[in-house]
Amino acid sequence: MIKFVRQLFQENKLDPAVRDTCELMESLHKEIAGLNRYFYWDLKLTDTVKYEEIKKSGASVKKDLLFSLLDFMKVFSHKGKSPLEIHSSDKEAALVYETNLVKIADSLFKSLIRQKLEFTSQELISLFIYLKEAPVNIRHVYSFSAMPVGFAMVQLEKHVKKNGLDEELKTFLEQMLQWKEFDANHRYWGSDLQKAKGKLEGVLFSVDNPDYKPQPYQLSEGDAFGKYVNEQVAALKEEERDVFYGVFRHALTATAGKPSQKWLKEAKELVKDLKKDRYKRVMQQILGSAVELKVEEVVETNEYQGRTYQYTHHAYFADKNALVLKGLIWTMVAYHDRKSLLLLARLTEHAFRKIPGIGPAAAGVGNACIYVLANSKGVEGISHLSRLKLSIRQNNTQNLIQKYIDEASEKLGISAIELEELSVPDFDLVDGKKTVAFDDYHLEVAITGIGKTQLTWYKPDGNPQKSVPVFVKSTQKHKDRLKRLKDEVKQIQKYTTAQRDRIDRLFVRDHVWSYEKFKEYYLEHGLVKGIAQKLIWTLVEGEQKTEAFWYNGQWENVKGEPVETGQDTQVILWHPIHSETDTVLAWRERLAVLEVRQPMKQAYREVYLLTEAEINTRTYSNRMAAHLLKQHQFNALTSLRGWKYSLMGAYDDGRDNTIASFSLPEHGIEAEYWINEIHADDAFNDAGIWLYVATDQVRFINRESGEVLQMVDIPKIVLSEVMRDVDLFVGVCSVGNDPAWRDNGGMPQYRDYWTSYSFGDLTEVAQTRKKVLEKLIPRLKIKKVAEVDGRFLKVKGKVRDYKIHIGSTNILMEPNDQYLCIVPDRKSTTKSENVFLPFEGDRGLSVVLSKAFLLAEDDKITDPTILSQLKR
Repeated sequence: MIKFVRQLFQENKLDPAVRDTCELMESLHKEIAGLNRYFYWDLKLTDTVKYEEIKKSGASVKKDLLFSLLDFMKVFSHKGKSPLEIHSSDKEAALVYETNLVKIADSLFKSLIRQKLEFTSQELISLFIYLKEAPVNIRHVYSFSAMPVGFAMVQLEKHVKKNGLDEELKTFLEQMLQWKEFDANHRYWGSDLQKAKGKLEGVLFSVDNPDYKPQPYQLSEGDAFGKYVNEQVAALKEEERDVFYGVFRHALTATAGKPSQKWLKEAKELVKDLKKDRYKRVMQQILGSAVELKVEEVVETNEYQGRTYQYTHHAYFADKNALVLKGLIWTMVAYHDRKSLLLLARLTEHAFRKIPGIGPAAAGVGNACIYVLANSKGVEGISHLSRLKLSIRQNNTQNLIQKYIDEASEKLGISAIELEELSVPDFDLVDGKKTVAFDDYHLEVAITGIGKTQLTWYKPDGNPQKSVPVFVKSTQKHKDRLKRLKDEVKQIQKYTTAQRDRIDRLFVRDHVWSYEKFKEYYLEHGLVKGIAQKLIWTLVEGEQKTEAFWYNGQWENVKGEPVETGQDTQVILWHPIHSETDTVLAWRERLAVLEVRQPMKQAYREVYLLTEAEINTRTYSNRMAAHLLKQHQFNALTSLRGWKYSLMGAYDDGRDNTIASFSLPEHGIEAEYWINEIHADDAFNDAGIWLYVATDQVRFINRESGEVLQMVDIPKIVLSEVMRDVDLFVGVCSVGNDPAWRDNGGMPQYRDYWTSYSFGDLTEVAQTRKKVLEKLIPRLKIKKVAEVDGRFLKVKGKVRDYKIHIGSTNILMEPNDQYLCIVPDRKSTTKSENVFLPFEGDRGLSVVLSKAFLLAEDDKITDPTILSQLKR
């Protein structure tokens, strides 16, 4: 077939270099055909001898080859019959051969353009013109978006950086900037073209150019953020507009992972002529608009071959606007005020929200915010990062935040734990409260629980007022102040949750505080105090250790006796594994008498001791194996608890299992929980992620050597806390906890598991729940109709009798154990909310109580779905 190609080139009297390219194509075709008979798109040029020879040739040879490839492919740019068809009796074979030739040439072209080549201005102009007029023929449709425009832009940037921007090239690039091909807005390839256009604008309008003058710039109005920014900038004075035009164009070059010092210096130069803090104030408005932007669900309709197709996708920032915003955020590294840092922290949270089927909404924007927070002066930025580390679910982002925290702690010469403690804001709270004056009225802000606050207005005479005073609503100054205060209250709620979660992770870290530091960071801290004073601590004085609780302004032991402290006292967070059972029970009783609701499980914390089976297996535990979990829920919970896990999907990535891992650097150990895929028809979502996974063994690895450790060598506190996490994963994510799973279809082959888990033996978490219920039920108004019996809370209703499984919260009706499906409503309020519980955070306990209250008065149930089951 190659003879027809040669004849074709001879008839067209092509350049000898192109005829040489023909020979090269023949050689590559033979090699690739031997490796890839059917010429799939991934041609693997790197496997051929000829390509290795090309790689070793000089830059000038590669460049000549690149341009000859352009001429070679032009031969096949046609809309009618193929040139090879005309010269061949076997028309189909000719078309196949042509297809393969173009594939090879295209792959080689895209490979060469990535390499280090030195183009002249005229060569660059020719290159871009060819990319615009990409070849189109009967078998191949190459549009501008399919060509390697981005790599060509990199070649342009290198040329301009070395040789400057001559007039001919500048004129061409200004015309090129107007090409309609750059305006493609398709969500699959529009992003790449916008980035390429951004590079072009960066070359044309770089502050390095001697004749630099800011050109007008409009953000894309494909989202509400772009429209807002355009309106705000249009309303500025002319000289201010020019500054922002320059900053916008500079922001288009923010394509790296973080800004260089040169980039930041150029940004600073651009805003130097603005009045003090003017840029910051406008940027705060822009950041505020970005924070308010919502993820929208967009329905698109396309027609193809006479049929109409409709699909849904989610939209956030327009691609070009996301790039501009990323650069704008980088410029804020020069500002360290509270409002700017708070806006950046809020934007980080929004940027890392997950969009179905996509992932983080705007990871580049979020990472830019993290960079600025990490490089702000003082510790307020680190404070935000410490909180964000607990709320953001992406492992790589958590690692990035921890890296910045570690760098800051090393710079300050303190531990990462102390840095995070030092950076927690107190919001001017005293004992969890603060009062803000509004003329003669006062508004009191009080923390009432984890993530909960209460606002109370007081009149000038000191009496409370239920509603906001009229003068506050009618005065702009007061309205603005109230808005700022409400924003701060939201932060207080987030910080109480974050600090509770952070302290909960300290059990396994064996941290010891000096009494002076403990008072500063915990006992006397305006925000953390409310958490710390509800926990039990171990006071260490020399060889003596005393468990104590802060009450009535002093330390008291379990008997209520005062405990003295001195200058040398050290403090450790108490864990029940270090105490005798009688002592743990005494603490539970003491806290119950005082009606102290702990912010997390401590006195009732589950303790997991080494079992005989684990001693026999030596290097692993099967205690939490063979469970069926909802994978997305498992992924979210592992991230929340500081574990690393990657979702497994229904695609050929060569994996049928993975590991959820938890690092314990203080102990030099890494815990592993092995997870297996559940291959089943339709058991995956639209993104190809498996809906369910199966659990396997737990192992412990030496972080330094990678050696699997013996179970008997694992520290008691490490084993207990790791197994508690794993038990929590199963207890929350098991399909056995879903009352509707079986009735909704579930997976028929796993219904036996659902039944055995739903009504089987209690886990340690459920055993703790049972102990609480045994103490609690006798104090409730349902005590005459409810009792704990084995694995169940039995409730005698007026219509039927019920057994609520204490672990799964699923229900059986007596006498025939008929299943009753009641799906809890997360938003509804129930009588159980007024019940005193000894700790926060166990939603399963609340669900059991809610169902018990409901079923005790089953004659008042109005829900038709429940009623239909009761009457069967």
